[in-house]
Formats: sequence, C-alpha cells, structure tokens
Amino acid sequence: MDHWAGATPSPAAGSDFLQLDPAAAPSRGRTDWLTAQLRAAILESRLPAGTRLPATRSLAEDLGIARGVVVEAYQRLGEEGLTVSRPRAGTTVRPRAHASRDASVPHDMMSLLSTPSPRDGVEYDLSPGLPDLSHFPRAAWLRAERDVLAQASSADLGYGDPAGTPALRTELVRWLGRARGVRTTEGDIVIVAGVAQSLALLAQVQHAHGRRRIGVEDPGSRGAADELAHWGLTPVPTPVDTNGIRIDALARADPQSVLVTPAHQFPMGVVLAPQRRQALLAWATHAEALVIEDDYDAEYRYDRAPVPAVQASALDHVAHTGSTSKTMAPALRLGWLIPPRRLRAEILDAKYASDISSPTISQLVLAHLLASGAYDQHLRRTRTRQRTRRDAMLAALRQHLPGTQVLGVAAGLHLVVLLPDPACNDVEVAERLRANGIHTQPLSWHCHHAGPPGLVLGYAAHTPARITEAVARIAESLPDQRPRRNKMTS
Repeated sequence: MDHWAGATPSPAAGSDFLQLDPAAAPSRGRTDWLTAQLRAAILESRLPAGTRLPATRSLAEDLGIARGVVVEAYQRLGEEGLTVSRPRAGTTVRPRAHASRDASVPHDMMSLLSTPSPRDGVEYDLSPGLPDLSHFPRAAWLRAERDVLAQASSADLGYGDPAGTPALRTELVRWLGRARGVRTTEGDIVIVAGVAQSLALLAQVQHAHGRRRIGVEDPGSRGAADELAHWGLTPVPTPVDTNGIRIDALARADPQSVLVTPAHQFPMGVVLAPQRRQALLAWATHAEALVIEDDYDAEYRYDRAPVPAVQASALDHVAHTGSTSKTMAPALRLGWLIPPRRLRAEILDAKYASDISSPTISQLVLAHLLASGAYDQHLRRTRTRQRTRRDAMLAALRQHLPGTQVLGVAAGLHLVVLLPDPACNDVEVAERLRANGIHTQPLSWHCHHAGPPGLVLGYAAHTPARITEAVARIAESLPDQRPRRNKMTS
C-alpha cells in the first residue's frame, strides 16, 4: 500500500543514496519499487552489513515522495530479515546468514547448500524449519531480561541445576498442560539446548542399556536420523502413510525405541491417526520400548483442531520433547525433555557431563514471558502471520504450478510439493533451483527408500509478496514439468 496522504510534490531530481531516481518508479506501486531497489542493493552487497540507511524523512525529501512510502519499504526489509531498526540507532543492514548444517540437513547434502548464488543476486530461502526471525519479540524479551536481572540473586548467577531452573520448569508444567495436554510435574522436566540435545541424551542412555535399534519415520527427518546414528543407534526406517507411521511395520522391525512426530509428521505433514496412536502405545507397552515424541511445531495449525501430545496417554513409555526454535528463534537453544521417570536420573547424569546446565538467565527470561502471557501473545500473532504466508504459497502454487499435488497444508511451517514427473530426480531439481536463487530441500533427502520426487518448501521466513515471487521463479525453473492431476491435500 502506498502512502500519499499529505505528500507534497517536489521537483527533487533524486537521491545520492544508491542514485535512486524517482522518475524511474512506476506511477503506482512506488513502495514496491523502493523496496526492490533497496533489497537488490543489500543482496548484491552494494549495501554491506552494518550500513546505516538514510533517515526515512531525509530519503523521502530527496525523492519527493511521502515519508510513509519509505517507512513501509524499511518495514518490509525488516520483515525479510535484511535490516534491523532500533530506537535512536536508525535502520541498518543485517549481516547475511551463511548456509550451515542444522538438524534437518543431511551431512552429504552440504555441497548443494554451497552452490554459487544466482547471477541477479536475489535469493529466497524456502528451507523448512526456518521460523520468522524478523518478528522475534525483541522488546518483550528485553523488558523481561531487565526485570530478571533486576531481581536475580547472586545464586542465580552461579552454576545452575542440570535439570533447569525451577521457575522455568514450573511455568512449563502449566503451559504444556494447557497448550499441549502434557501431564508432568516440575520434577519431571529437564531443560535442554533444543530437541537435538534431547535426542543426544536419550540416545546415550539407550545405548548404555544395549538398546541400539530405533525406529524412524520414512519419510522422516534425515537430520534427526543422523543425530541418532552419531550416538551409536541404528535407525530402522518405518514407512509413513496418510495416517502416520505404520505400527504393523514397526512391530515387524522390532526396534527397542522409536522417534515419531505425531502432531505434524515431518516432512509429510500428516497427523498420527487415533487408532495409530493407540496401536503405538500398545506396541510400546508390549515391547517395553521407548517412544520419543518430537513436538517440533505443533503450535502452528490452521485448518484442523488441535492434537494433544501422545505423552499424556503413556507416561512410562513416552519421552516428550519440544523447544522454542520454531516459536521464537533457534539461537535461544532452549528446549525441554520429559523422559519416563525411570530414565530421569541417567538423563541428568548425561546432561551434567555434557554441559553442567543450560544458561540460567535465558531460562528465567522465558519463564517470565510464560508467566506474563507475553509468550502466548507472541504465538497468537505469529500463528496469524504464518497462516497468511501459508495461504500466499498455496495461491501462488495454484497460479504458477496449477494441478500440482500439495501435501501437509493444514498446519506447520512448510508443505510438500510433489513433482509432476515421477521419473525426475528431485535433487537435481533442487540444485537447478539453488542456482536460480531458490533454496529448497528435495523430498528424497528425508526418504530412506525410494518415493515420489518432491520439494519441501518452508514459508515462515518470507512475506507473502516474496513467497509469490519465489514460487513464480520455481515455475520458471521447471519448464519441463507436466502436472498429473489437479489436487491439493491437507
């Protein structure tokens, strides 16, 4: 939306800043024009990290346009994570993140992530698992941190409890109970550095008991399988269908534990059906096996009712884990693990040997946000924003890739697009897209056995306009694709 109210026409010839010429802008859509000019300058490193952008009033006067146009352009850049604005410090260009391995990226696929950037310098990272970092609640976090530091005792600044601060564990008991249906107590929770540490701790304990075989979903997170293998477990691929992991196949494979994503299966997005949940817990009870429940993005749902955690139905057989990586930011490295009580002492021993304890100050800040309701407010705003972005991606797919089969649209922060040509190589498609500035993950990365080719597309990190542009570029890069059927599936 352009802001022209109160604008005074000016004969300004333009701005020395980037040699911006308002005469080159279209008569309508000048906010889009200015945003595109600034975005290109940042991505092409003509505006390197740390560069301070002109004050909105000054740039508006130079260009002879309404200040609101500049304000909105700066806001869009901030939403895209390209700039940061602070009171009295103005707007500056953020350092650009480089590709790095995370829990969803296989070891042998890093070469694809280091493919050269596109010639026009414009990139769109649609990797799944990227949350909306541009809307991290900075002001709320800073307020809570000031309050925490003002009230913290000297003891709070020492080595913490390996299980985590009592304040955070108490607040998590309440929040997990009302938001996820988890049944727990303060004494059951262990604060961890994200789900990755939960998997590491559980794998070490399982390995120590000689329980080396662990079922994993197929398709399922390749990064999680790699993590478990690193700690000495043998992943046993178990097929997933439209009702979730197949318990009949799991029982035949006979592992001693299994990792599942029941609320929103990664990457296919299905929910573990009620009868499968019952069968899973019956199998775990009969086999005396451990179910590891990764509740990685259950907070985001759009077109279906909430699904409670499996943990509440079998406290003795389920280890429940989640984190703030998708709701706030991976950089916080804050998560929780609720293991069966019989394993808790060994988990705490492994935790202490690993890092003594998780950072105390950030735990107290999160506890403050939970207690004040600020965390819930942030989640509500984020959920609304992500639904808009999900809708934008679906609309763009219908427009630019009509007839494409899309899976997992009802919840989460990503969806799966099946490629129309069943004979194509989705890794090669992802490489071609990467060369054209689109970062995606091929579905085959997460498949242990052959399956249909596809792309896993995240939509959380971009504005609707950027998502539409990215999907259009995907369509341009797939000229040989021919749709097989016109269907969208949740």
